[in-house]
Amino acid sequence: MNTIELKTDTPIKIAILAMGGQGGGVLADWIVEMAEAAGWWAQTTSVPGVAQRTGATIYYLELLPEAAANAAGRPPVLAMMPTPGDVDLVVAAELMEAGRAMQRGLVTPERTTLITSSHRSYAVGEKAALGNGIGDPNKVIDAGREAARRLMCFDLQAMAEQAGSVISASLFGAIAGSGALPFAREAFEDTVRHGGKGVEASLRAFALGFDAAAKAPASPAPIDTARPAPVLAERAAAAEVQALLDLIRADFPVAAHGMLGAGIARLIDYQDVAYANEYLTRCAAFRALDARHGGEATDWALTCAAAHRIAVAMSYDDVIRVADLKTRASRFERVRGEVGAKPGQLVYTTEYMHPRLEEICGTLPAGLGRWLENSAGFGGFVKRHIEKGRRVQSGTLRWFLALYLVSGMRRFRRSLLRHQVESAQIQSWLERATRLAGANDYALAVEVLHCRKIVKGYSGTHDRGDKRFAALMKAADELAGRPGGAATLARLREAAQADEAGHALDAQLGQLMRPQTQTPVMSRVAA
Repeated sequence: MNTIELKTDTPIKIAILAMGGQGGGVLADWIVEMAEAAGWWAQTTSVPGVAQRTGATIYYLELLPEAAANAAGRPPVLAMMPTPGDVDLVVAAELMEAGRAMQRGLVTPERTTLITSSHRSYAVGEKAALGNGIGDPNKVIDAGREAARRLMCFDLQAMAEQAGSVISASLFGAIAGSGALPFAREAFEDTVRHGGKGVEASLRAFALGFDAAAKAPASPAPIDTARPAPVLAERAAAAEVQALLDLIRADFPVAAHGMLGAGIARLIDYQDVAYANEYLTRCAAFRALDARHGGEATDWALTCAAAHRIAVAMSYDDVIRVADLKTRASRFERVRGEVGAKPGQLVYTTEYMHPRLEEICGTLPAGLGRWLENSAGFGGFVKRHIEKGRRVQSGTLRWFLALYLVSGMRRFRRSLLRHQVESAQIQSWLERATRLAGANDYALAVEVLHCRKIVKGYSGTHDRGDKRFAALMKAADELAGRPGGAATLARLREAAQADEAGHALDAQLGQLMRPQTQTPVMSRVAA
């Protein structure tokens, strides 16, 4: 353990950044109680915010030895908010909170020890991004190496879960193990014991955090952000699923096995084994096309792209799928775990629902759905009485049963309007990719398959993706046969995911497409 020398004639200044439910207030109270038990003056305040999830809060503490206060001849005046450049210890309960502390200037290389958990709780902006909006954790770590006097970064959330406790306990242990505060380990542990609740679990988490900090390297290693490739299962419990696995091994290149296995698992969960068989039939057509046009030389890029994107396209998010996910026991258990509910405690999840005319008609038989969708009378009734936002508790009997009944409609999905619309779009998309590959525009065909990734979600999110996808497909037709067409389409795809309003895509289309054509490729993409 490396002990950091702190001046004891001025207050020790600590900032704790935590989100709602992470126990930041408990951690601050523990530090105050420990300091006061040692005869120090101590003060804590909190500044709430709304940066992430249920709101991020900065807890600010100042600690001053009683001897230093007595030397001044009067009670100390302690600050209530942190000042940039004037903080000794910053503790972040989530990695991006450490980044936020650095942005606020709370971390300085001359003074500050920065202790952060390496785990992530994704912000709303990251989850809602059209593309991959997840922030790069290694940028925060790189910044921490430069900004802090000492940086400690490890997964304190995993340690807390391993001990059956919460992250405040493992953070408390990391503070003790870092030597950033002039108190013995026993003083930290006695403070936990005085709390009287979940003591044994908290002490286990404390010990894990202490050991991690005491043995921490001078500089934390980068976080591995690579996703492991899916692996094809050896055996399946059901004979009909085993037949699909055997078919993959017999008829498809090894490079695509893992993705095809993930695809059939996804589609069986989404619909049934027959639906997964339809998926393999579509993929087999691309495997044959790939073999005729040099797929082996490209490590079967066309087959792998088809295996990935067709599975996602066929498992589109409709009302039935959303209802199914919201009523699964695994979801209720996950929510209970996230909020730290104890056995016997009731937890209700409040859902925001905003049904539109398209979603309602999409759950009806195709003929009836189309007729009602075009009916001015029915459309007006829906807009007046149904198409409005509402908040419901999916754990209550009434709403659980309603959603459960909707989820049970998946047995009829193939006959419903939404499925017919999606199937027609998928067929048109796959025919375009097939046509391009057959015309020796292999790379562009692969990119056309990958363009489907921008169609996701449901309701308005799905509509926006659909419009951008249609624009990309028009661009693909214009780019067919041109040198660098695949690279151009890839840039357009990235632009399509850059913003909600479609400004980046408009700009890219203007710069890259219009100079090469006599007429504009498309009108402005609607938001």
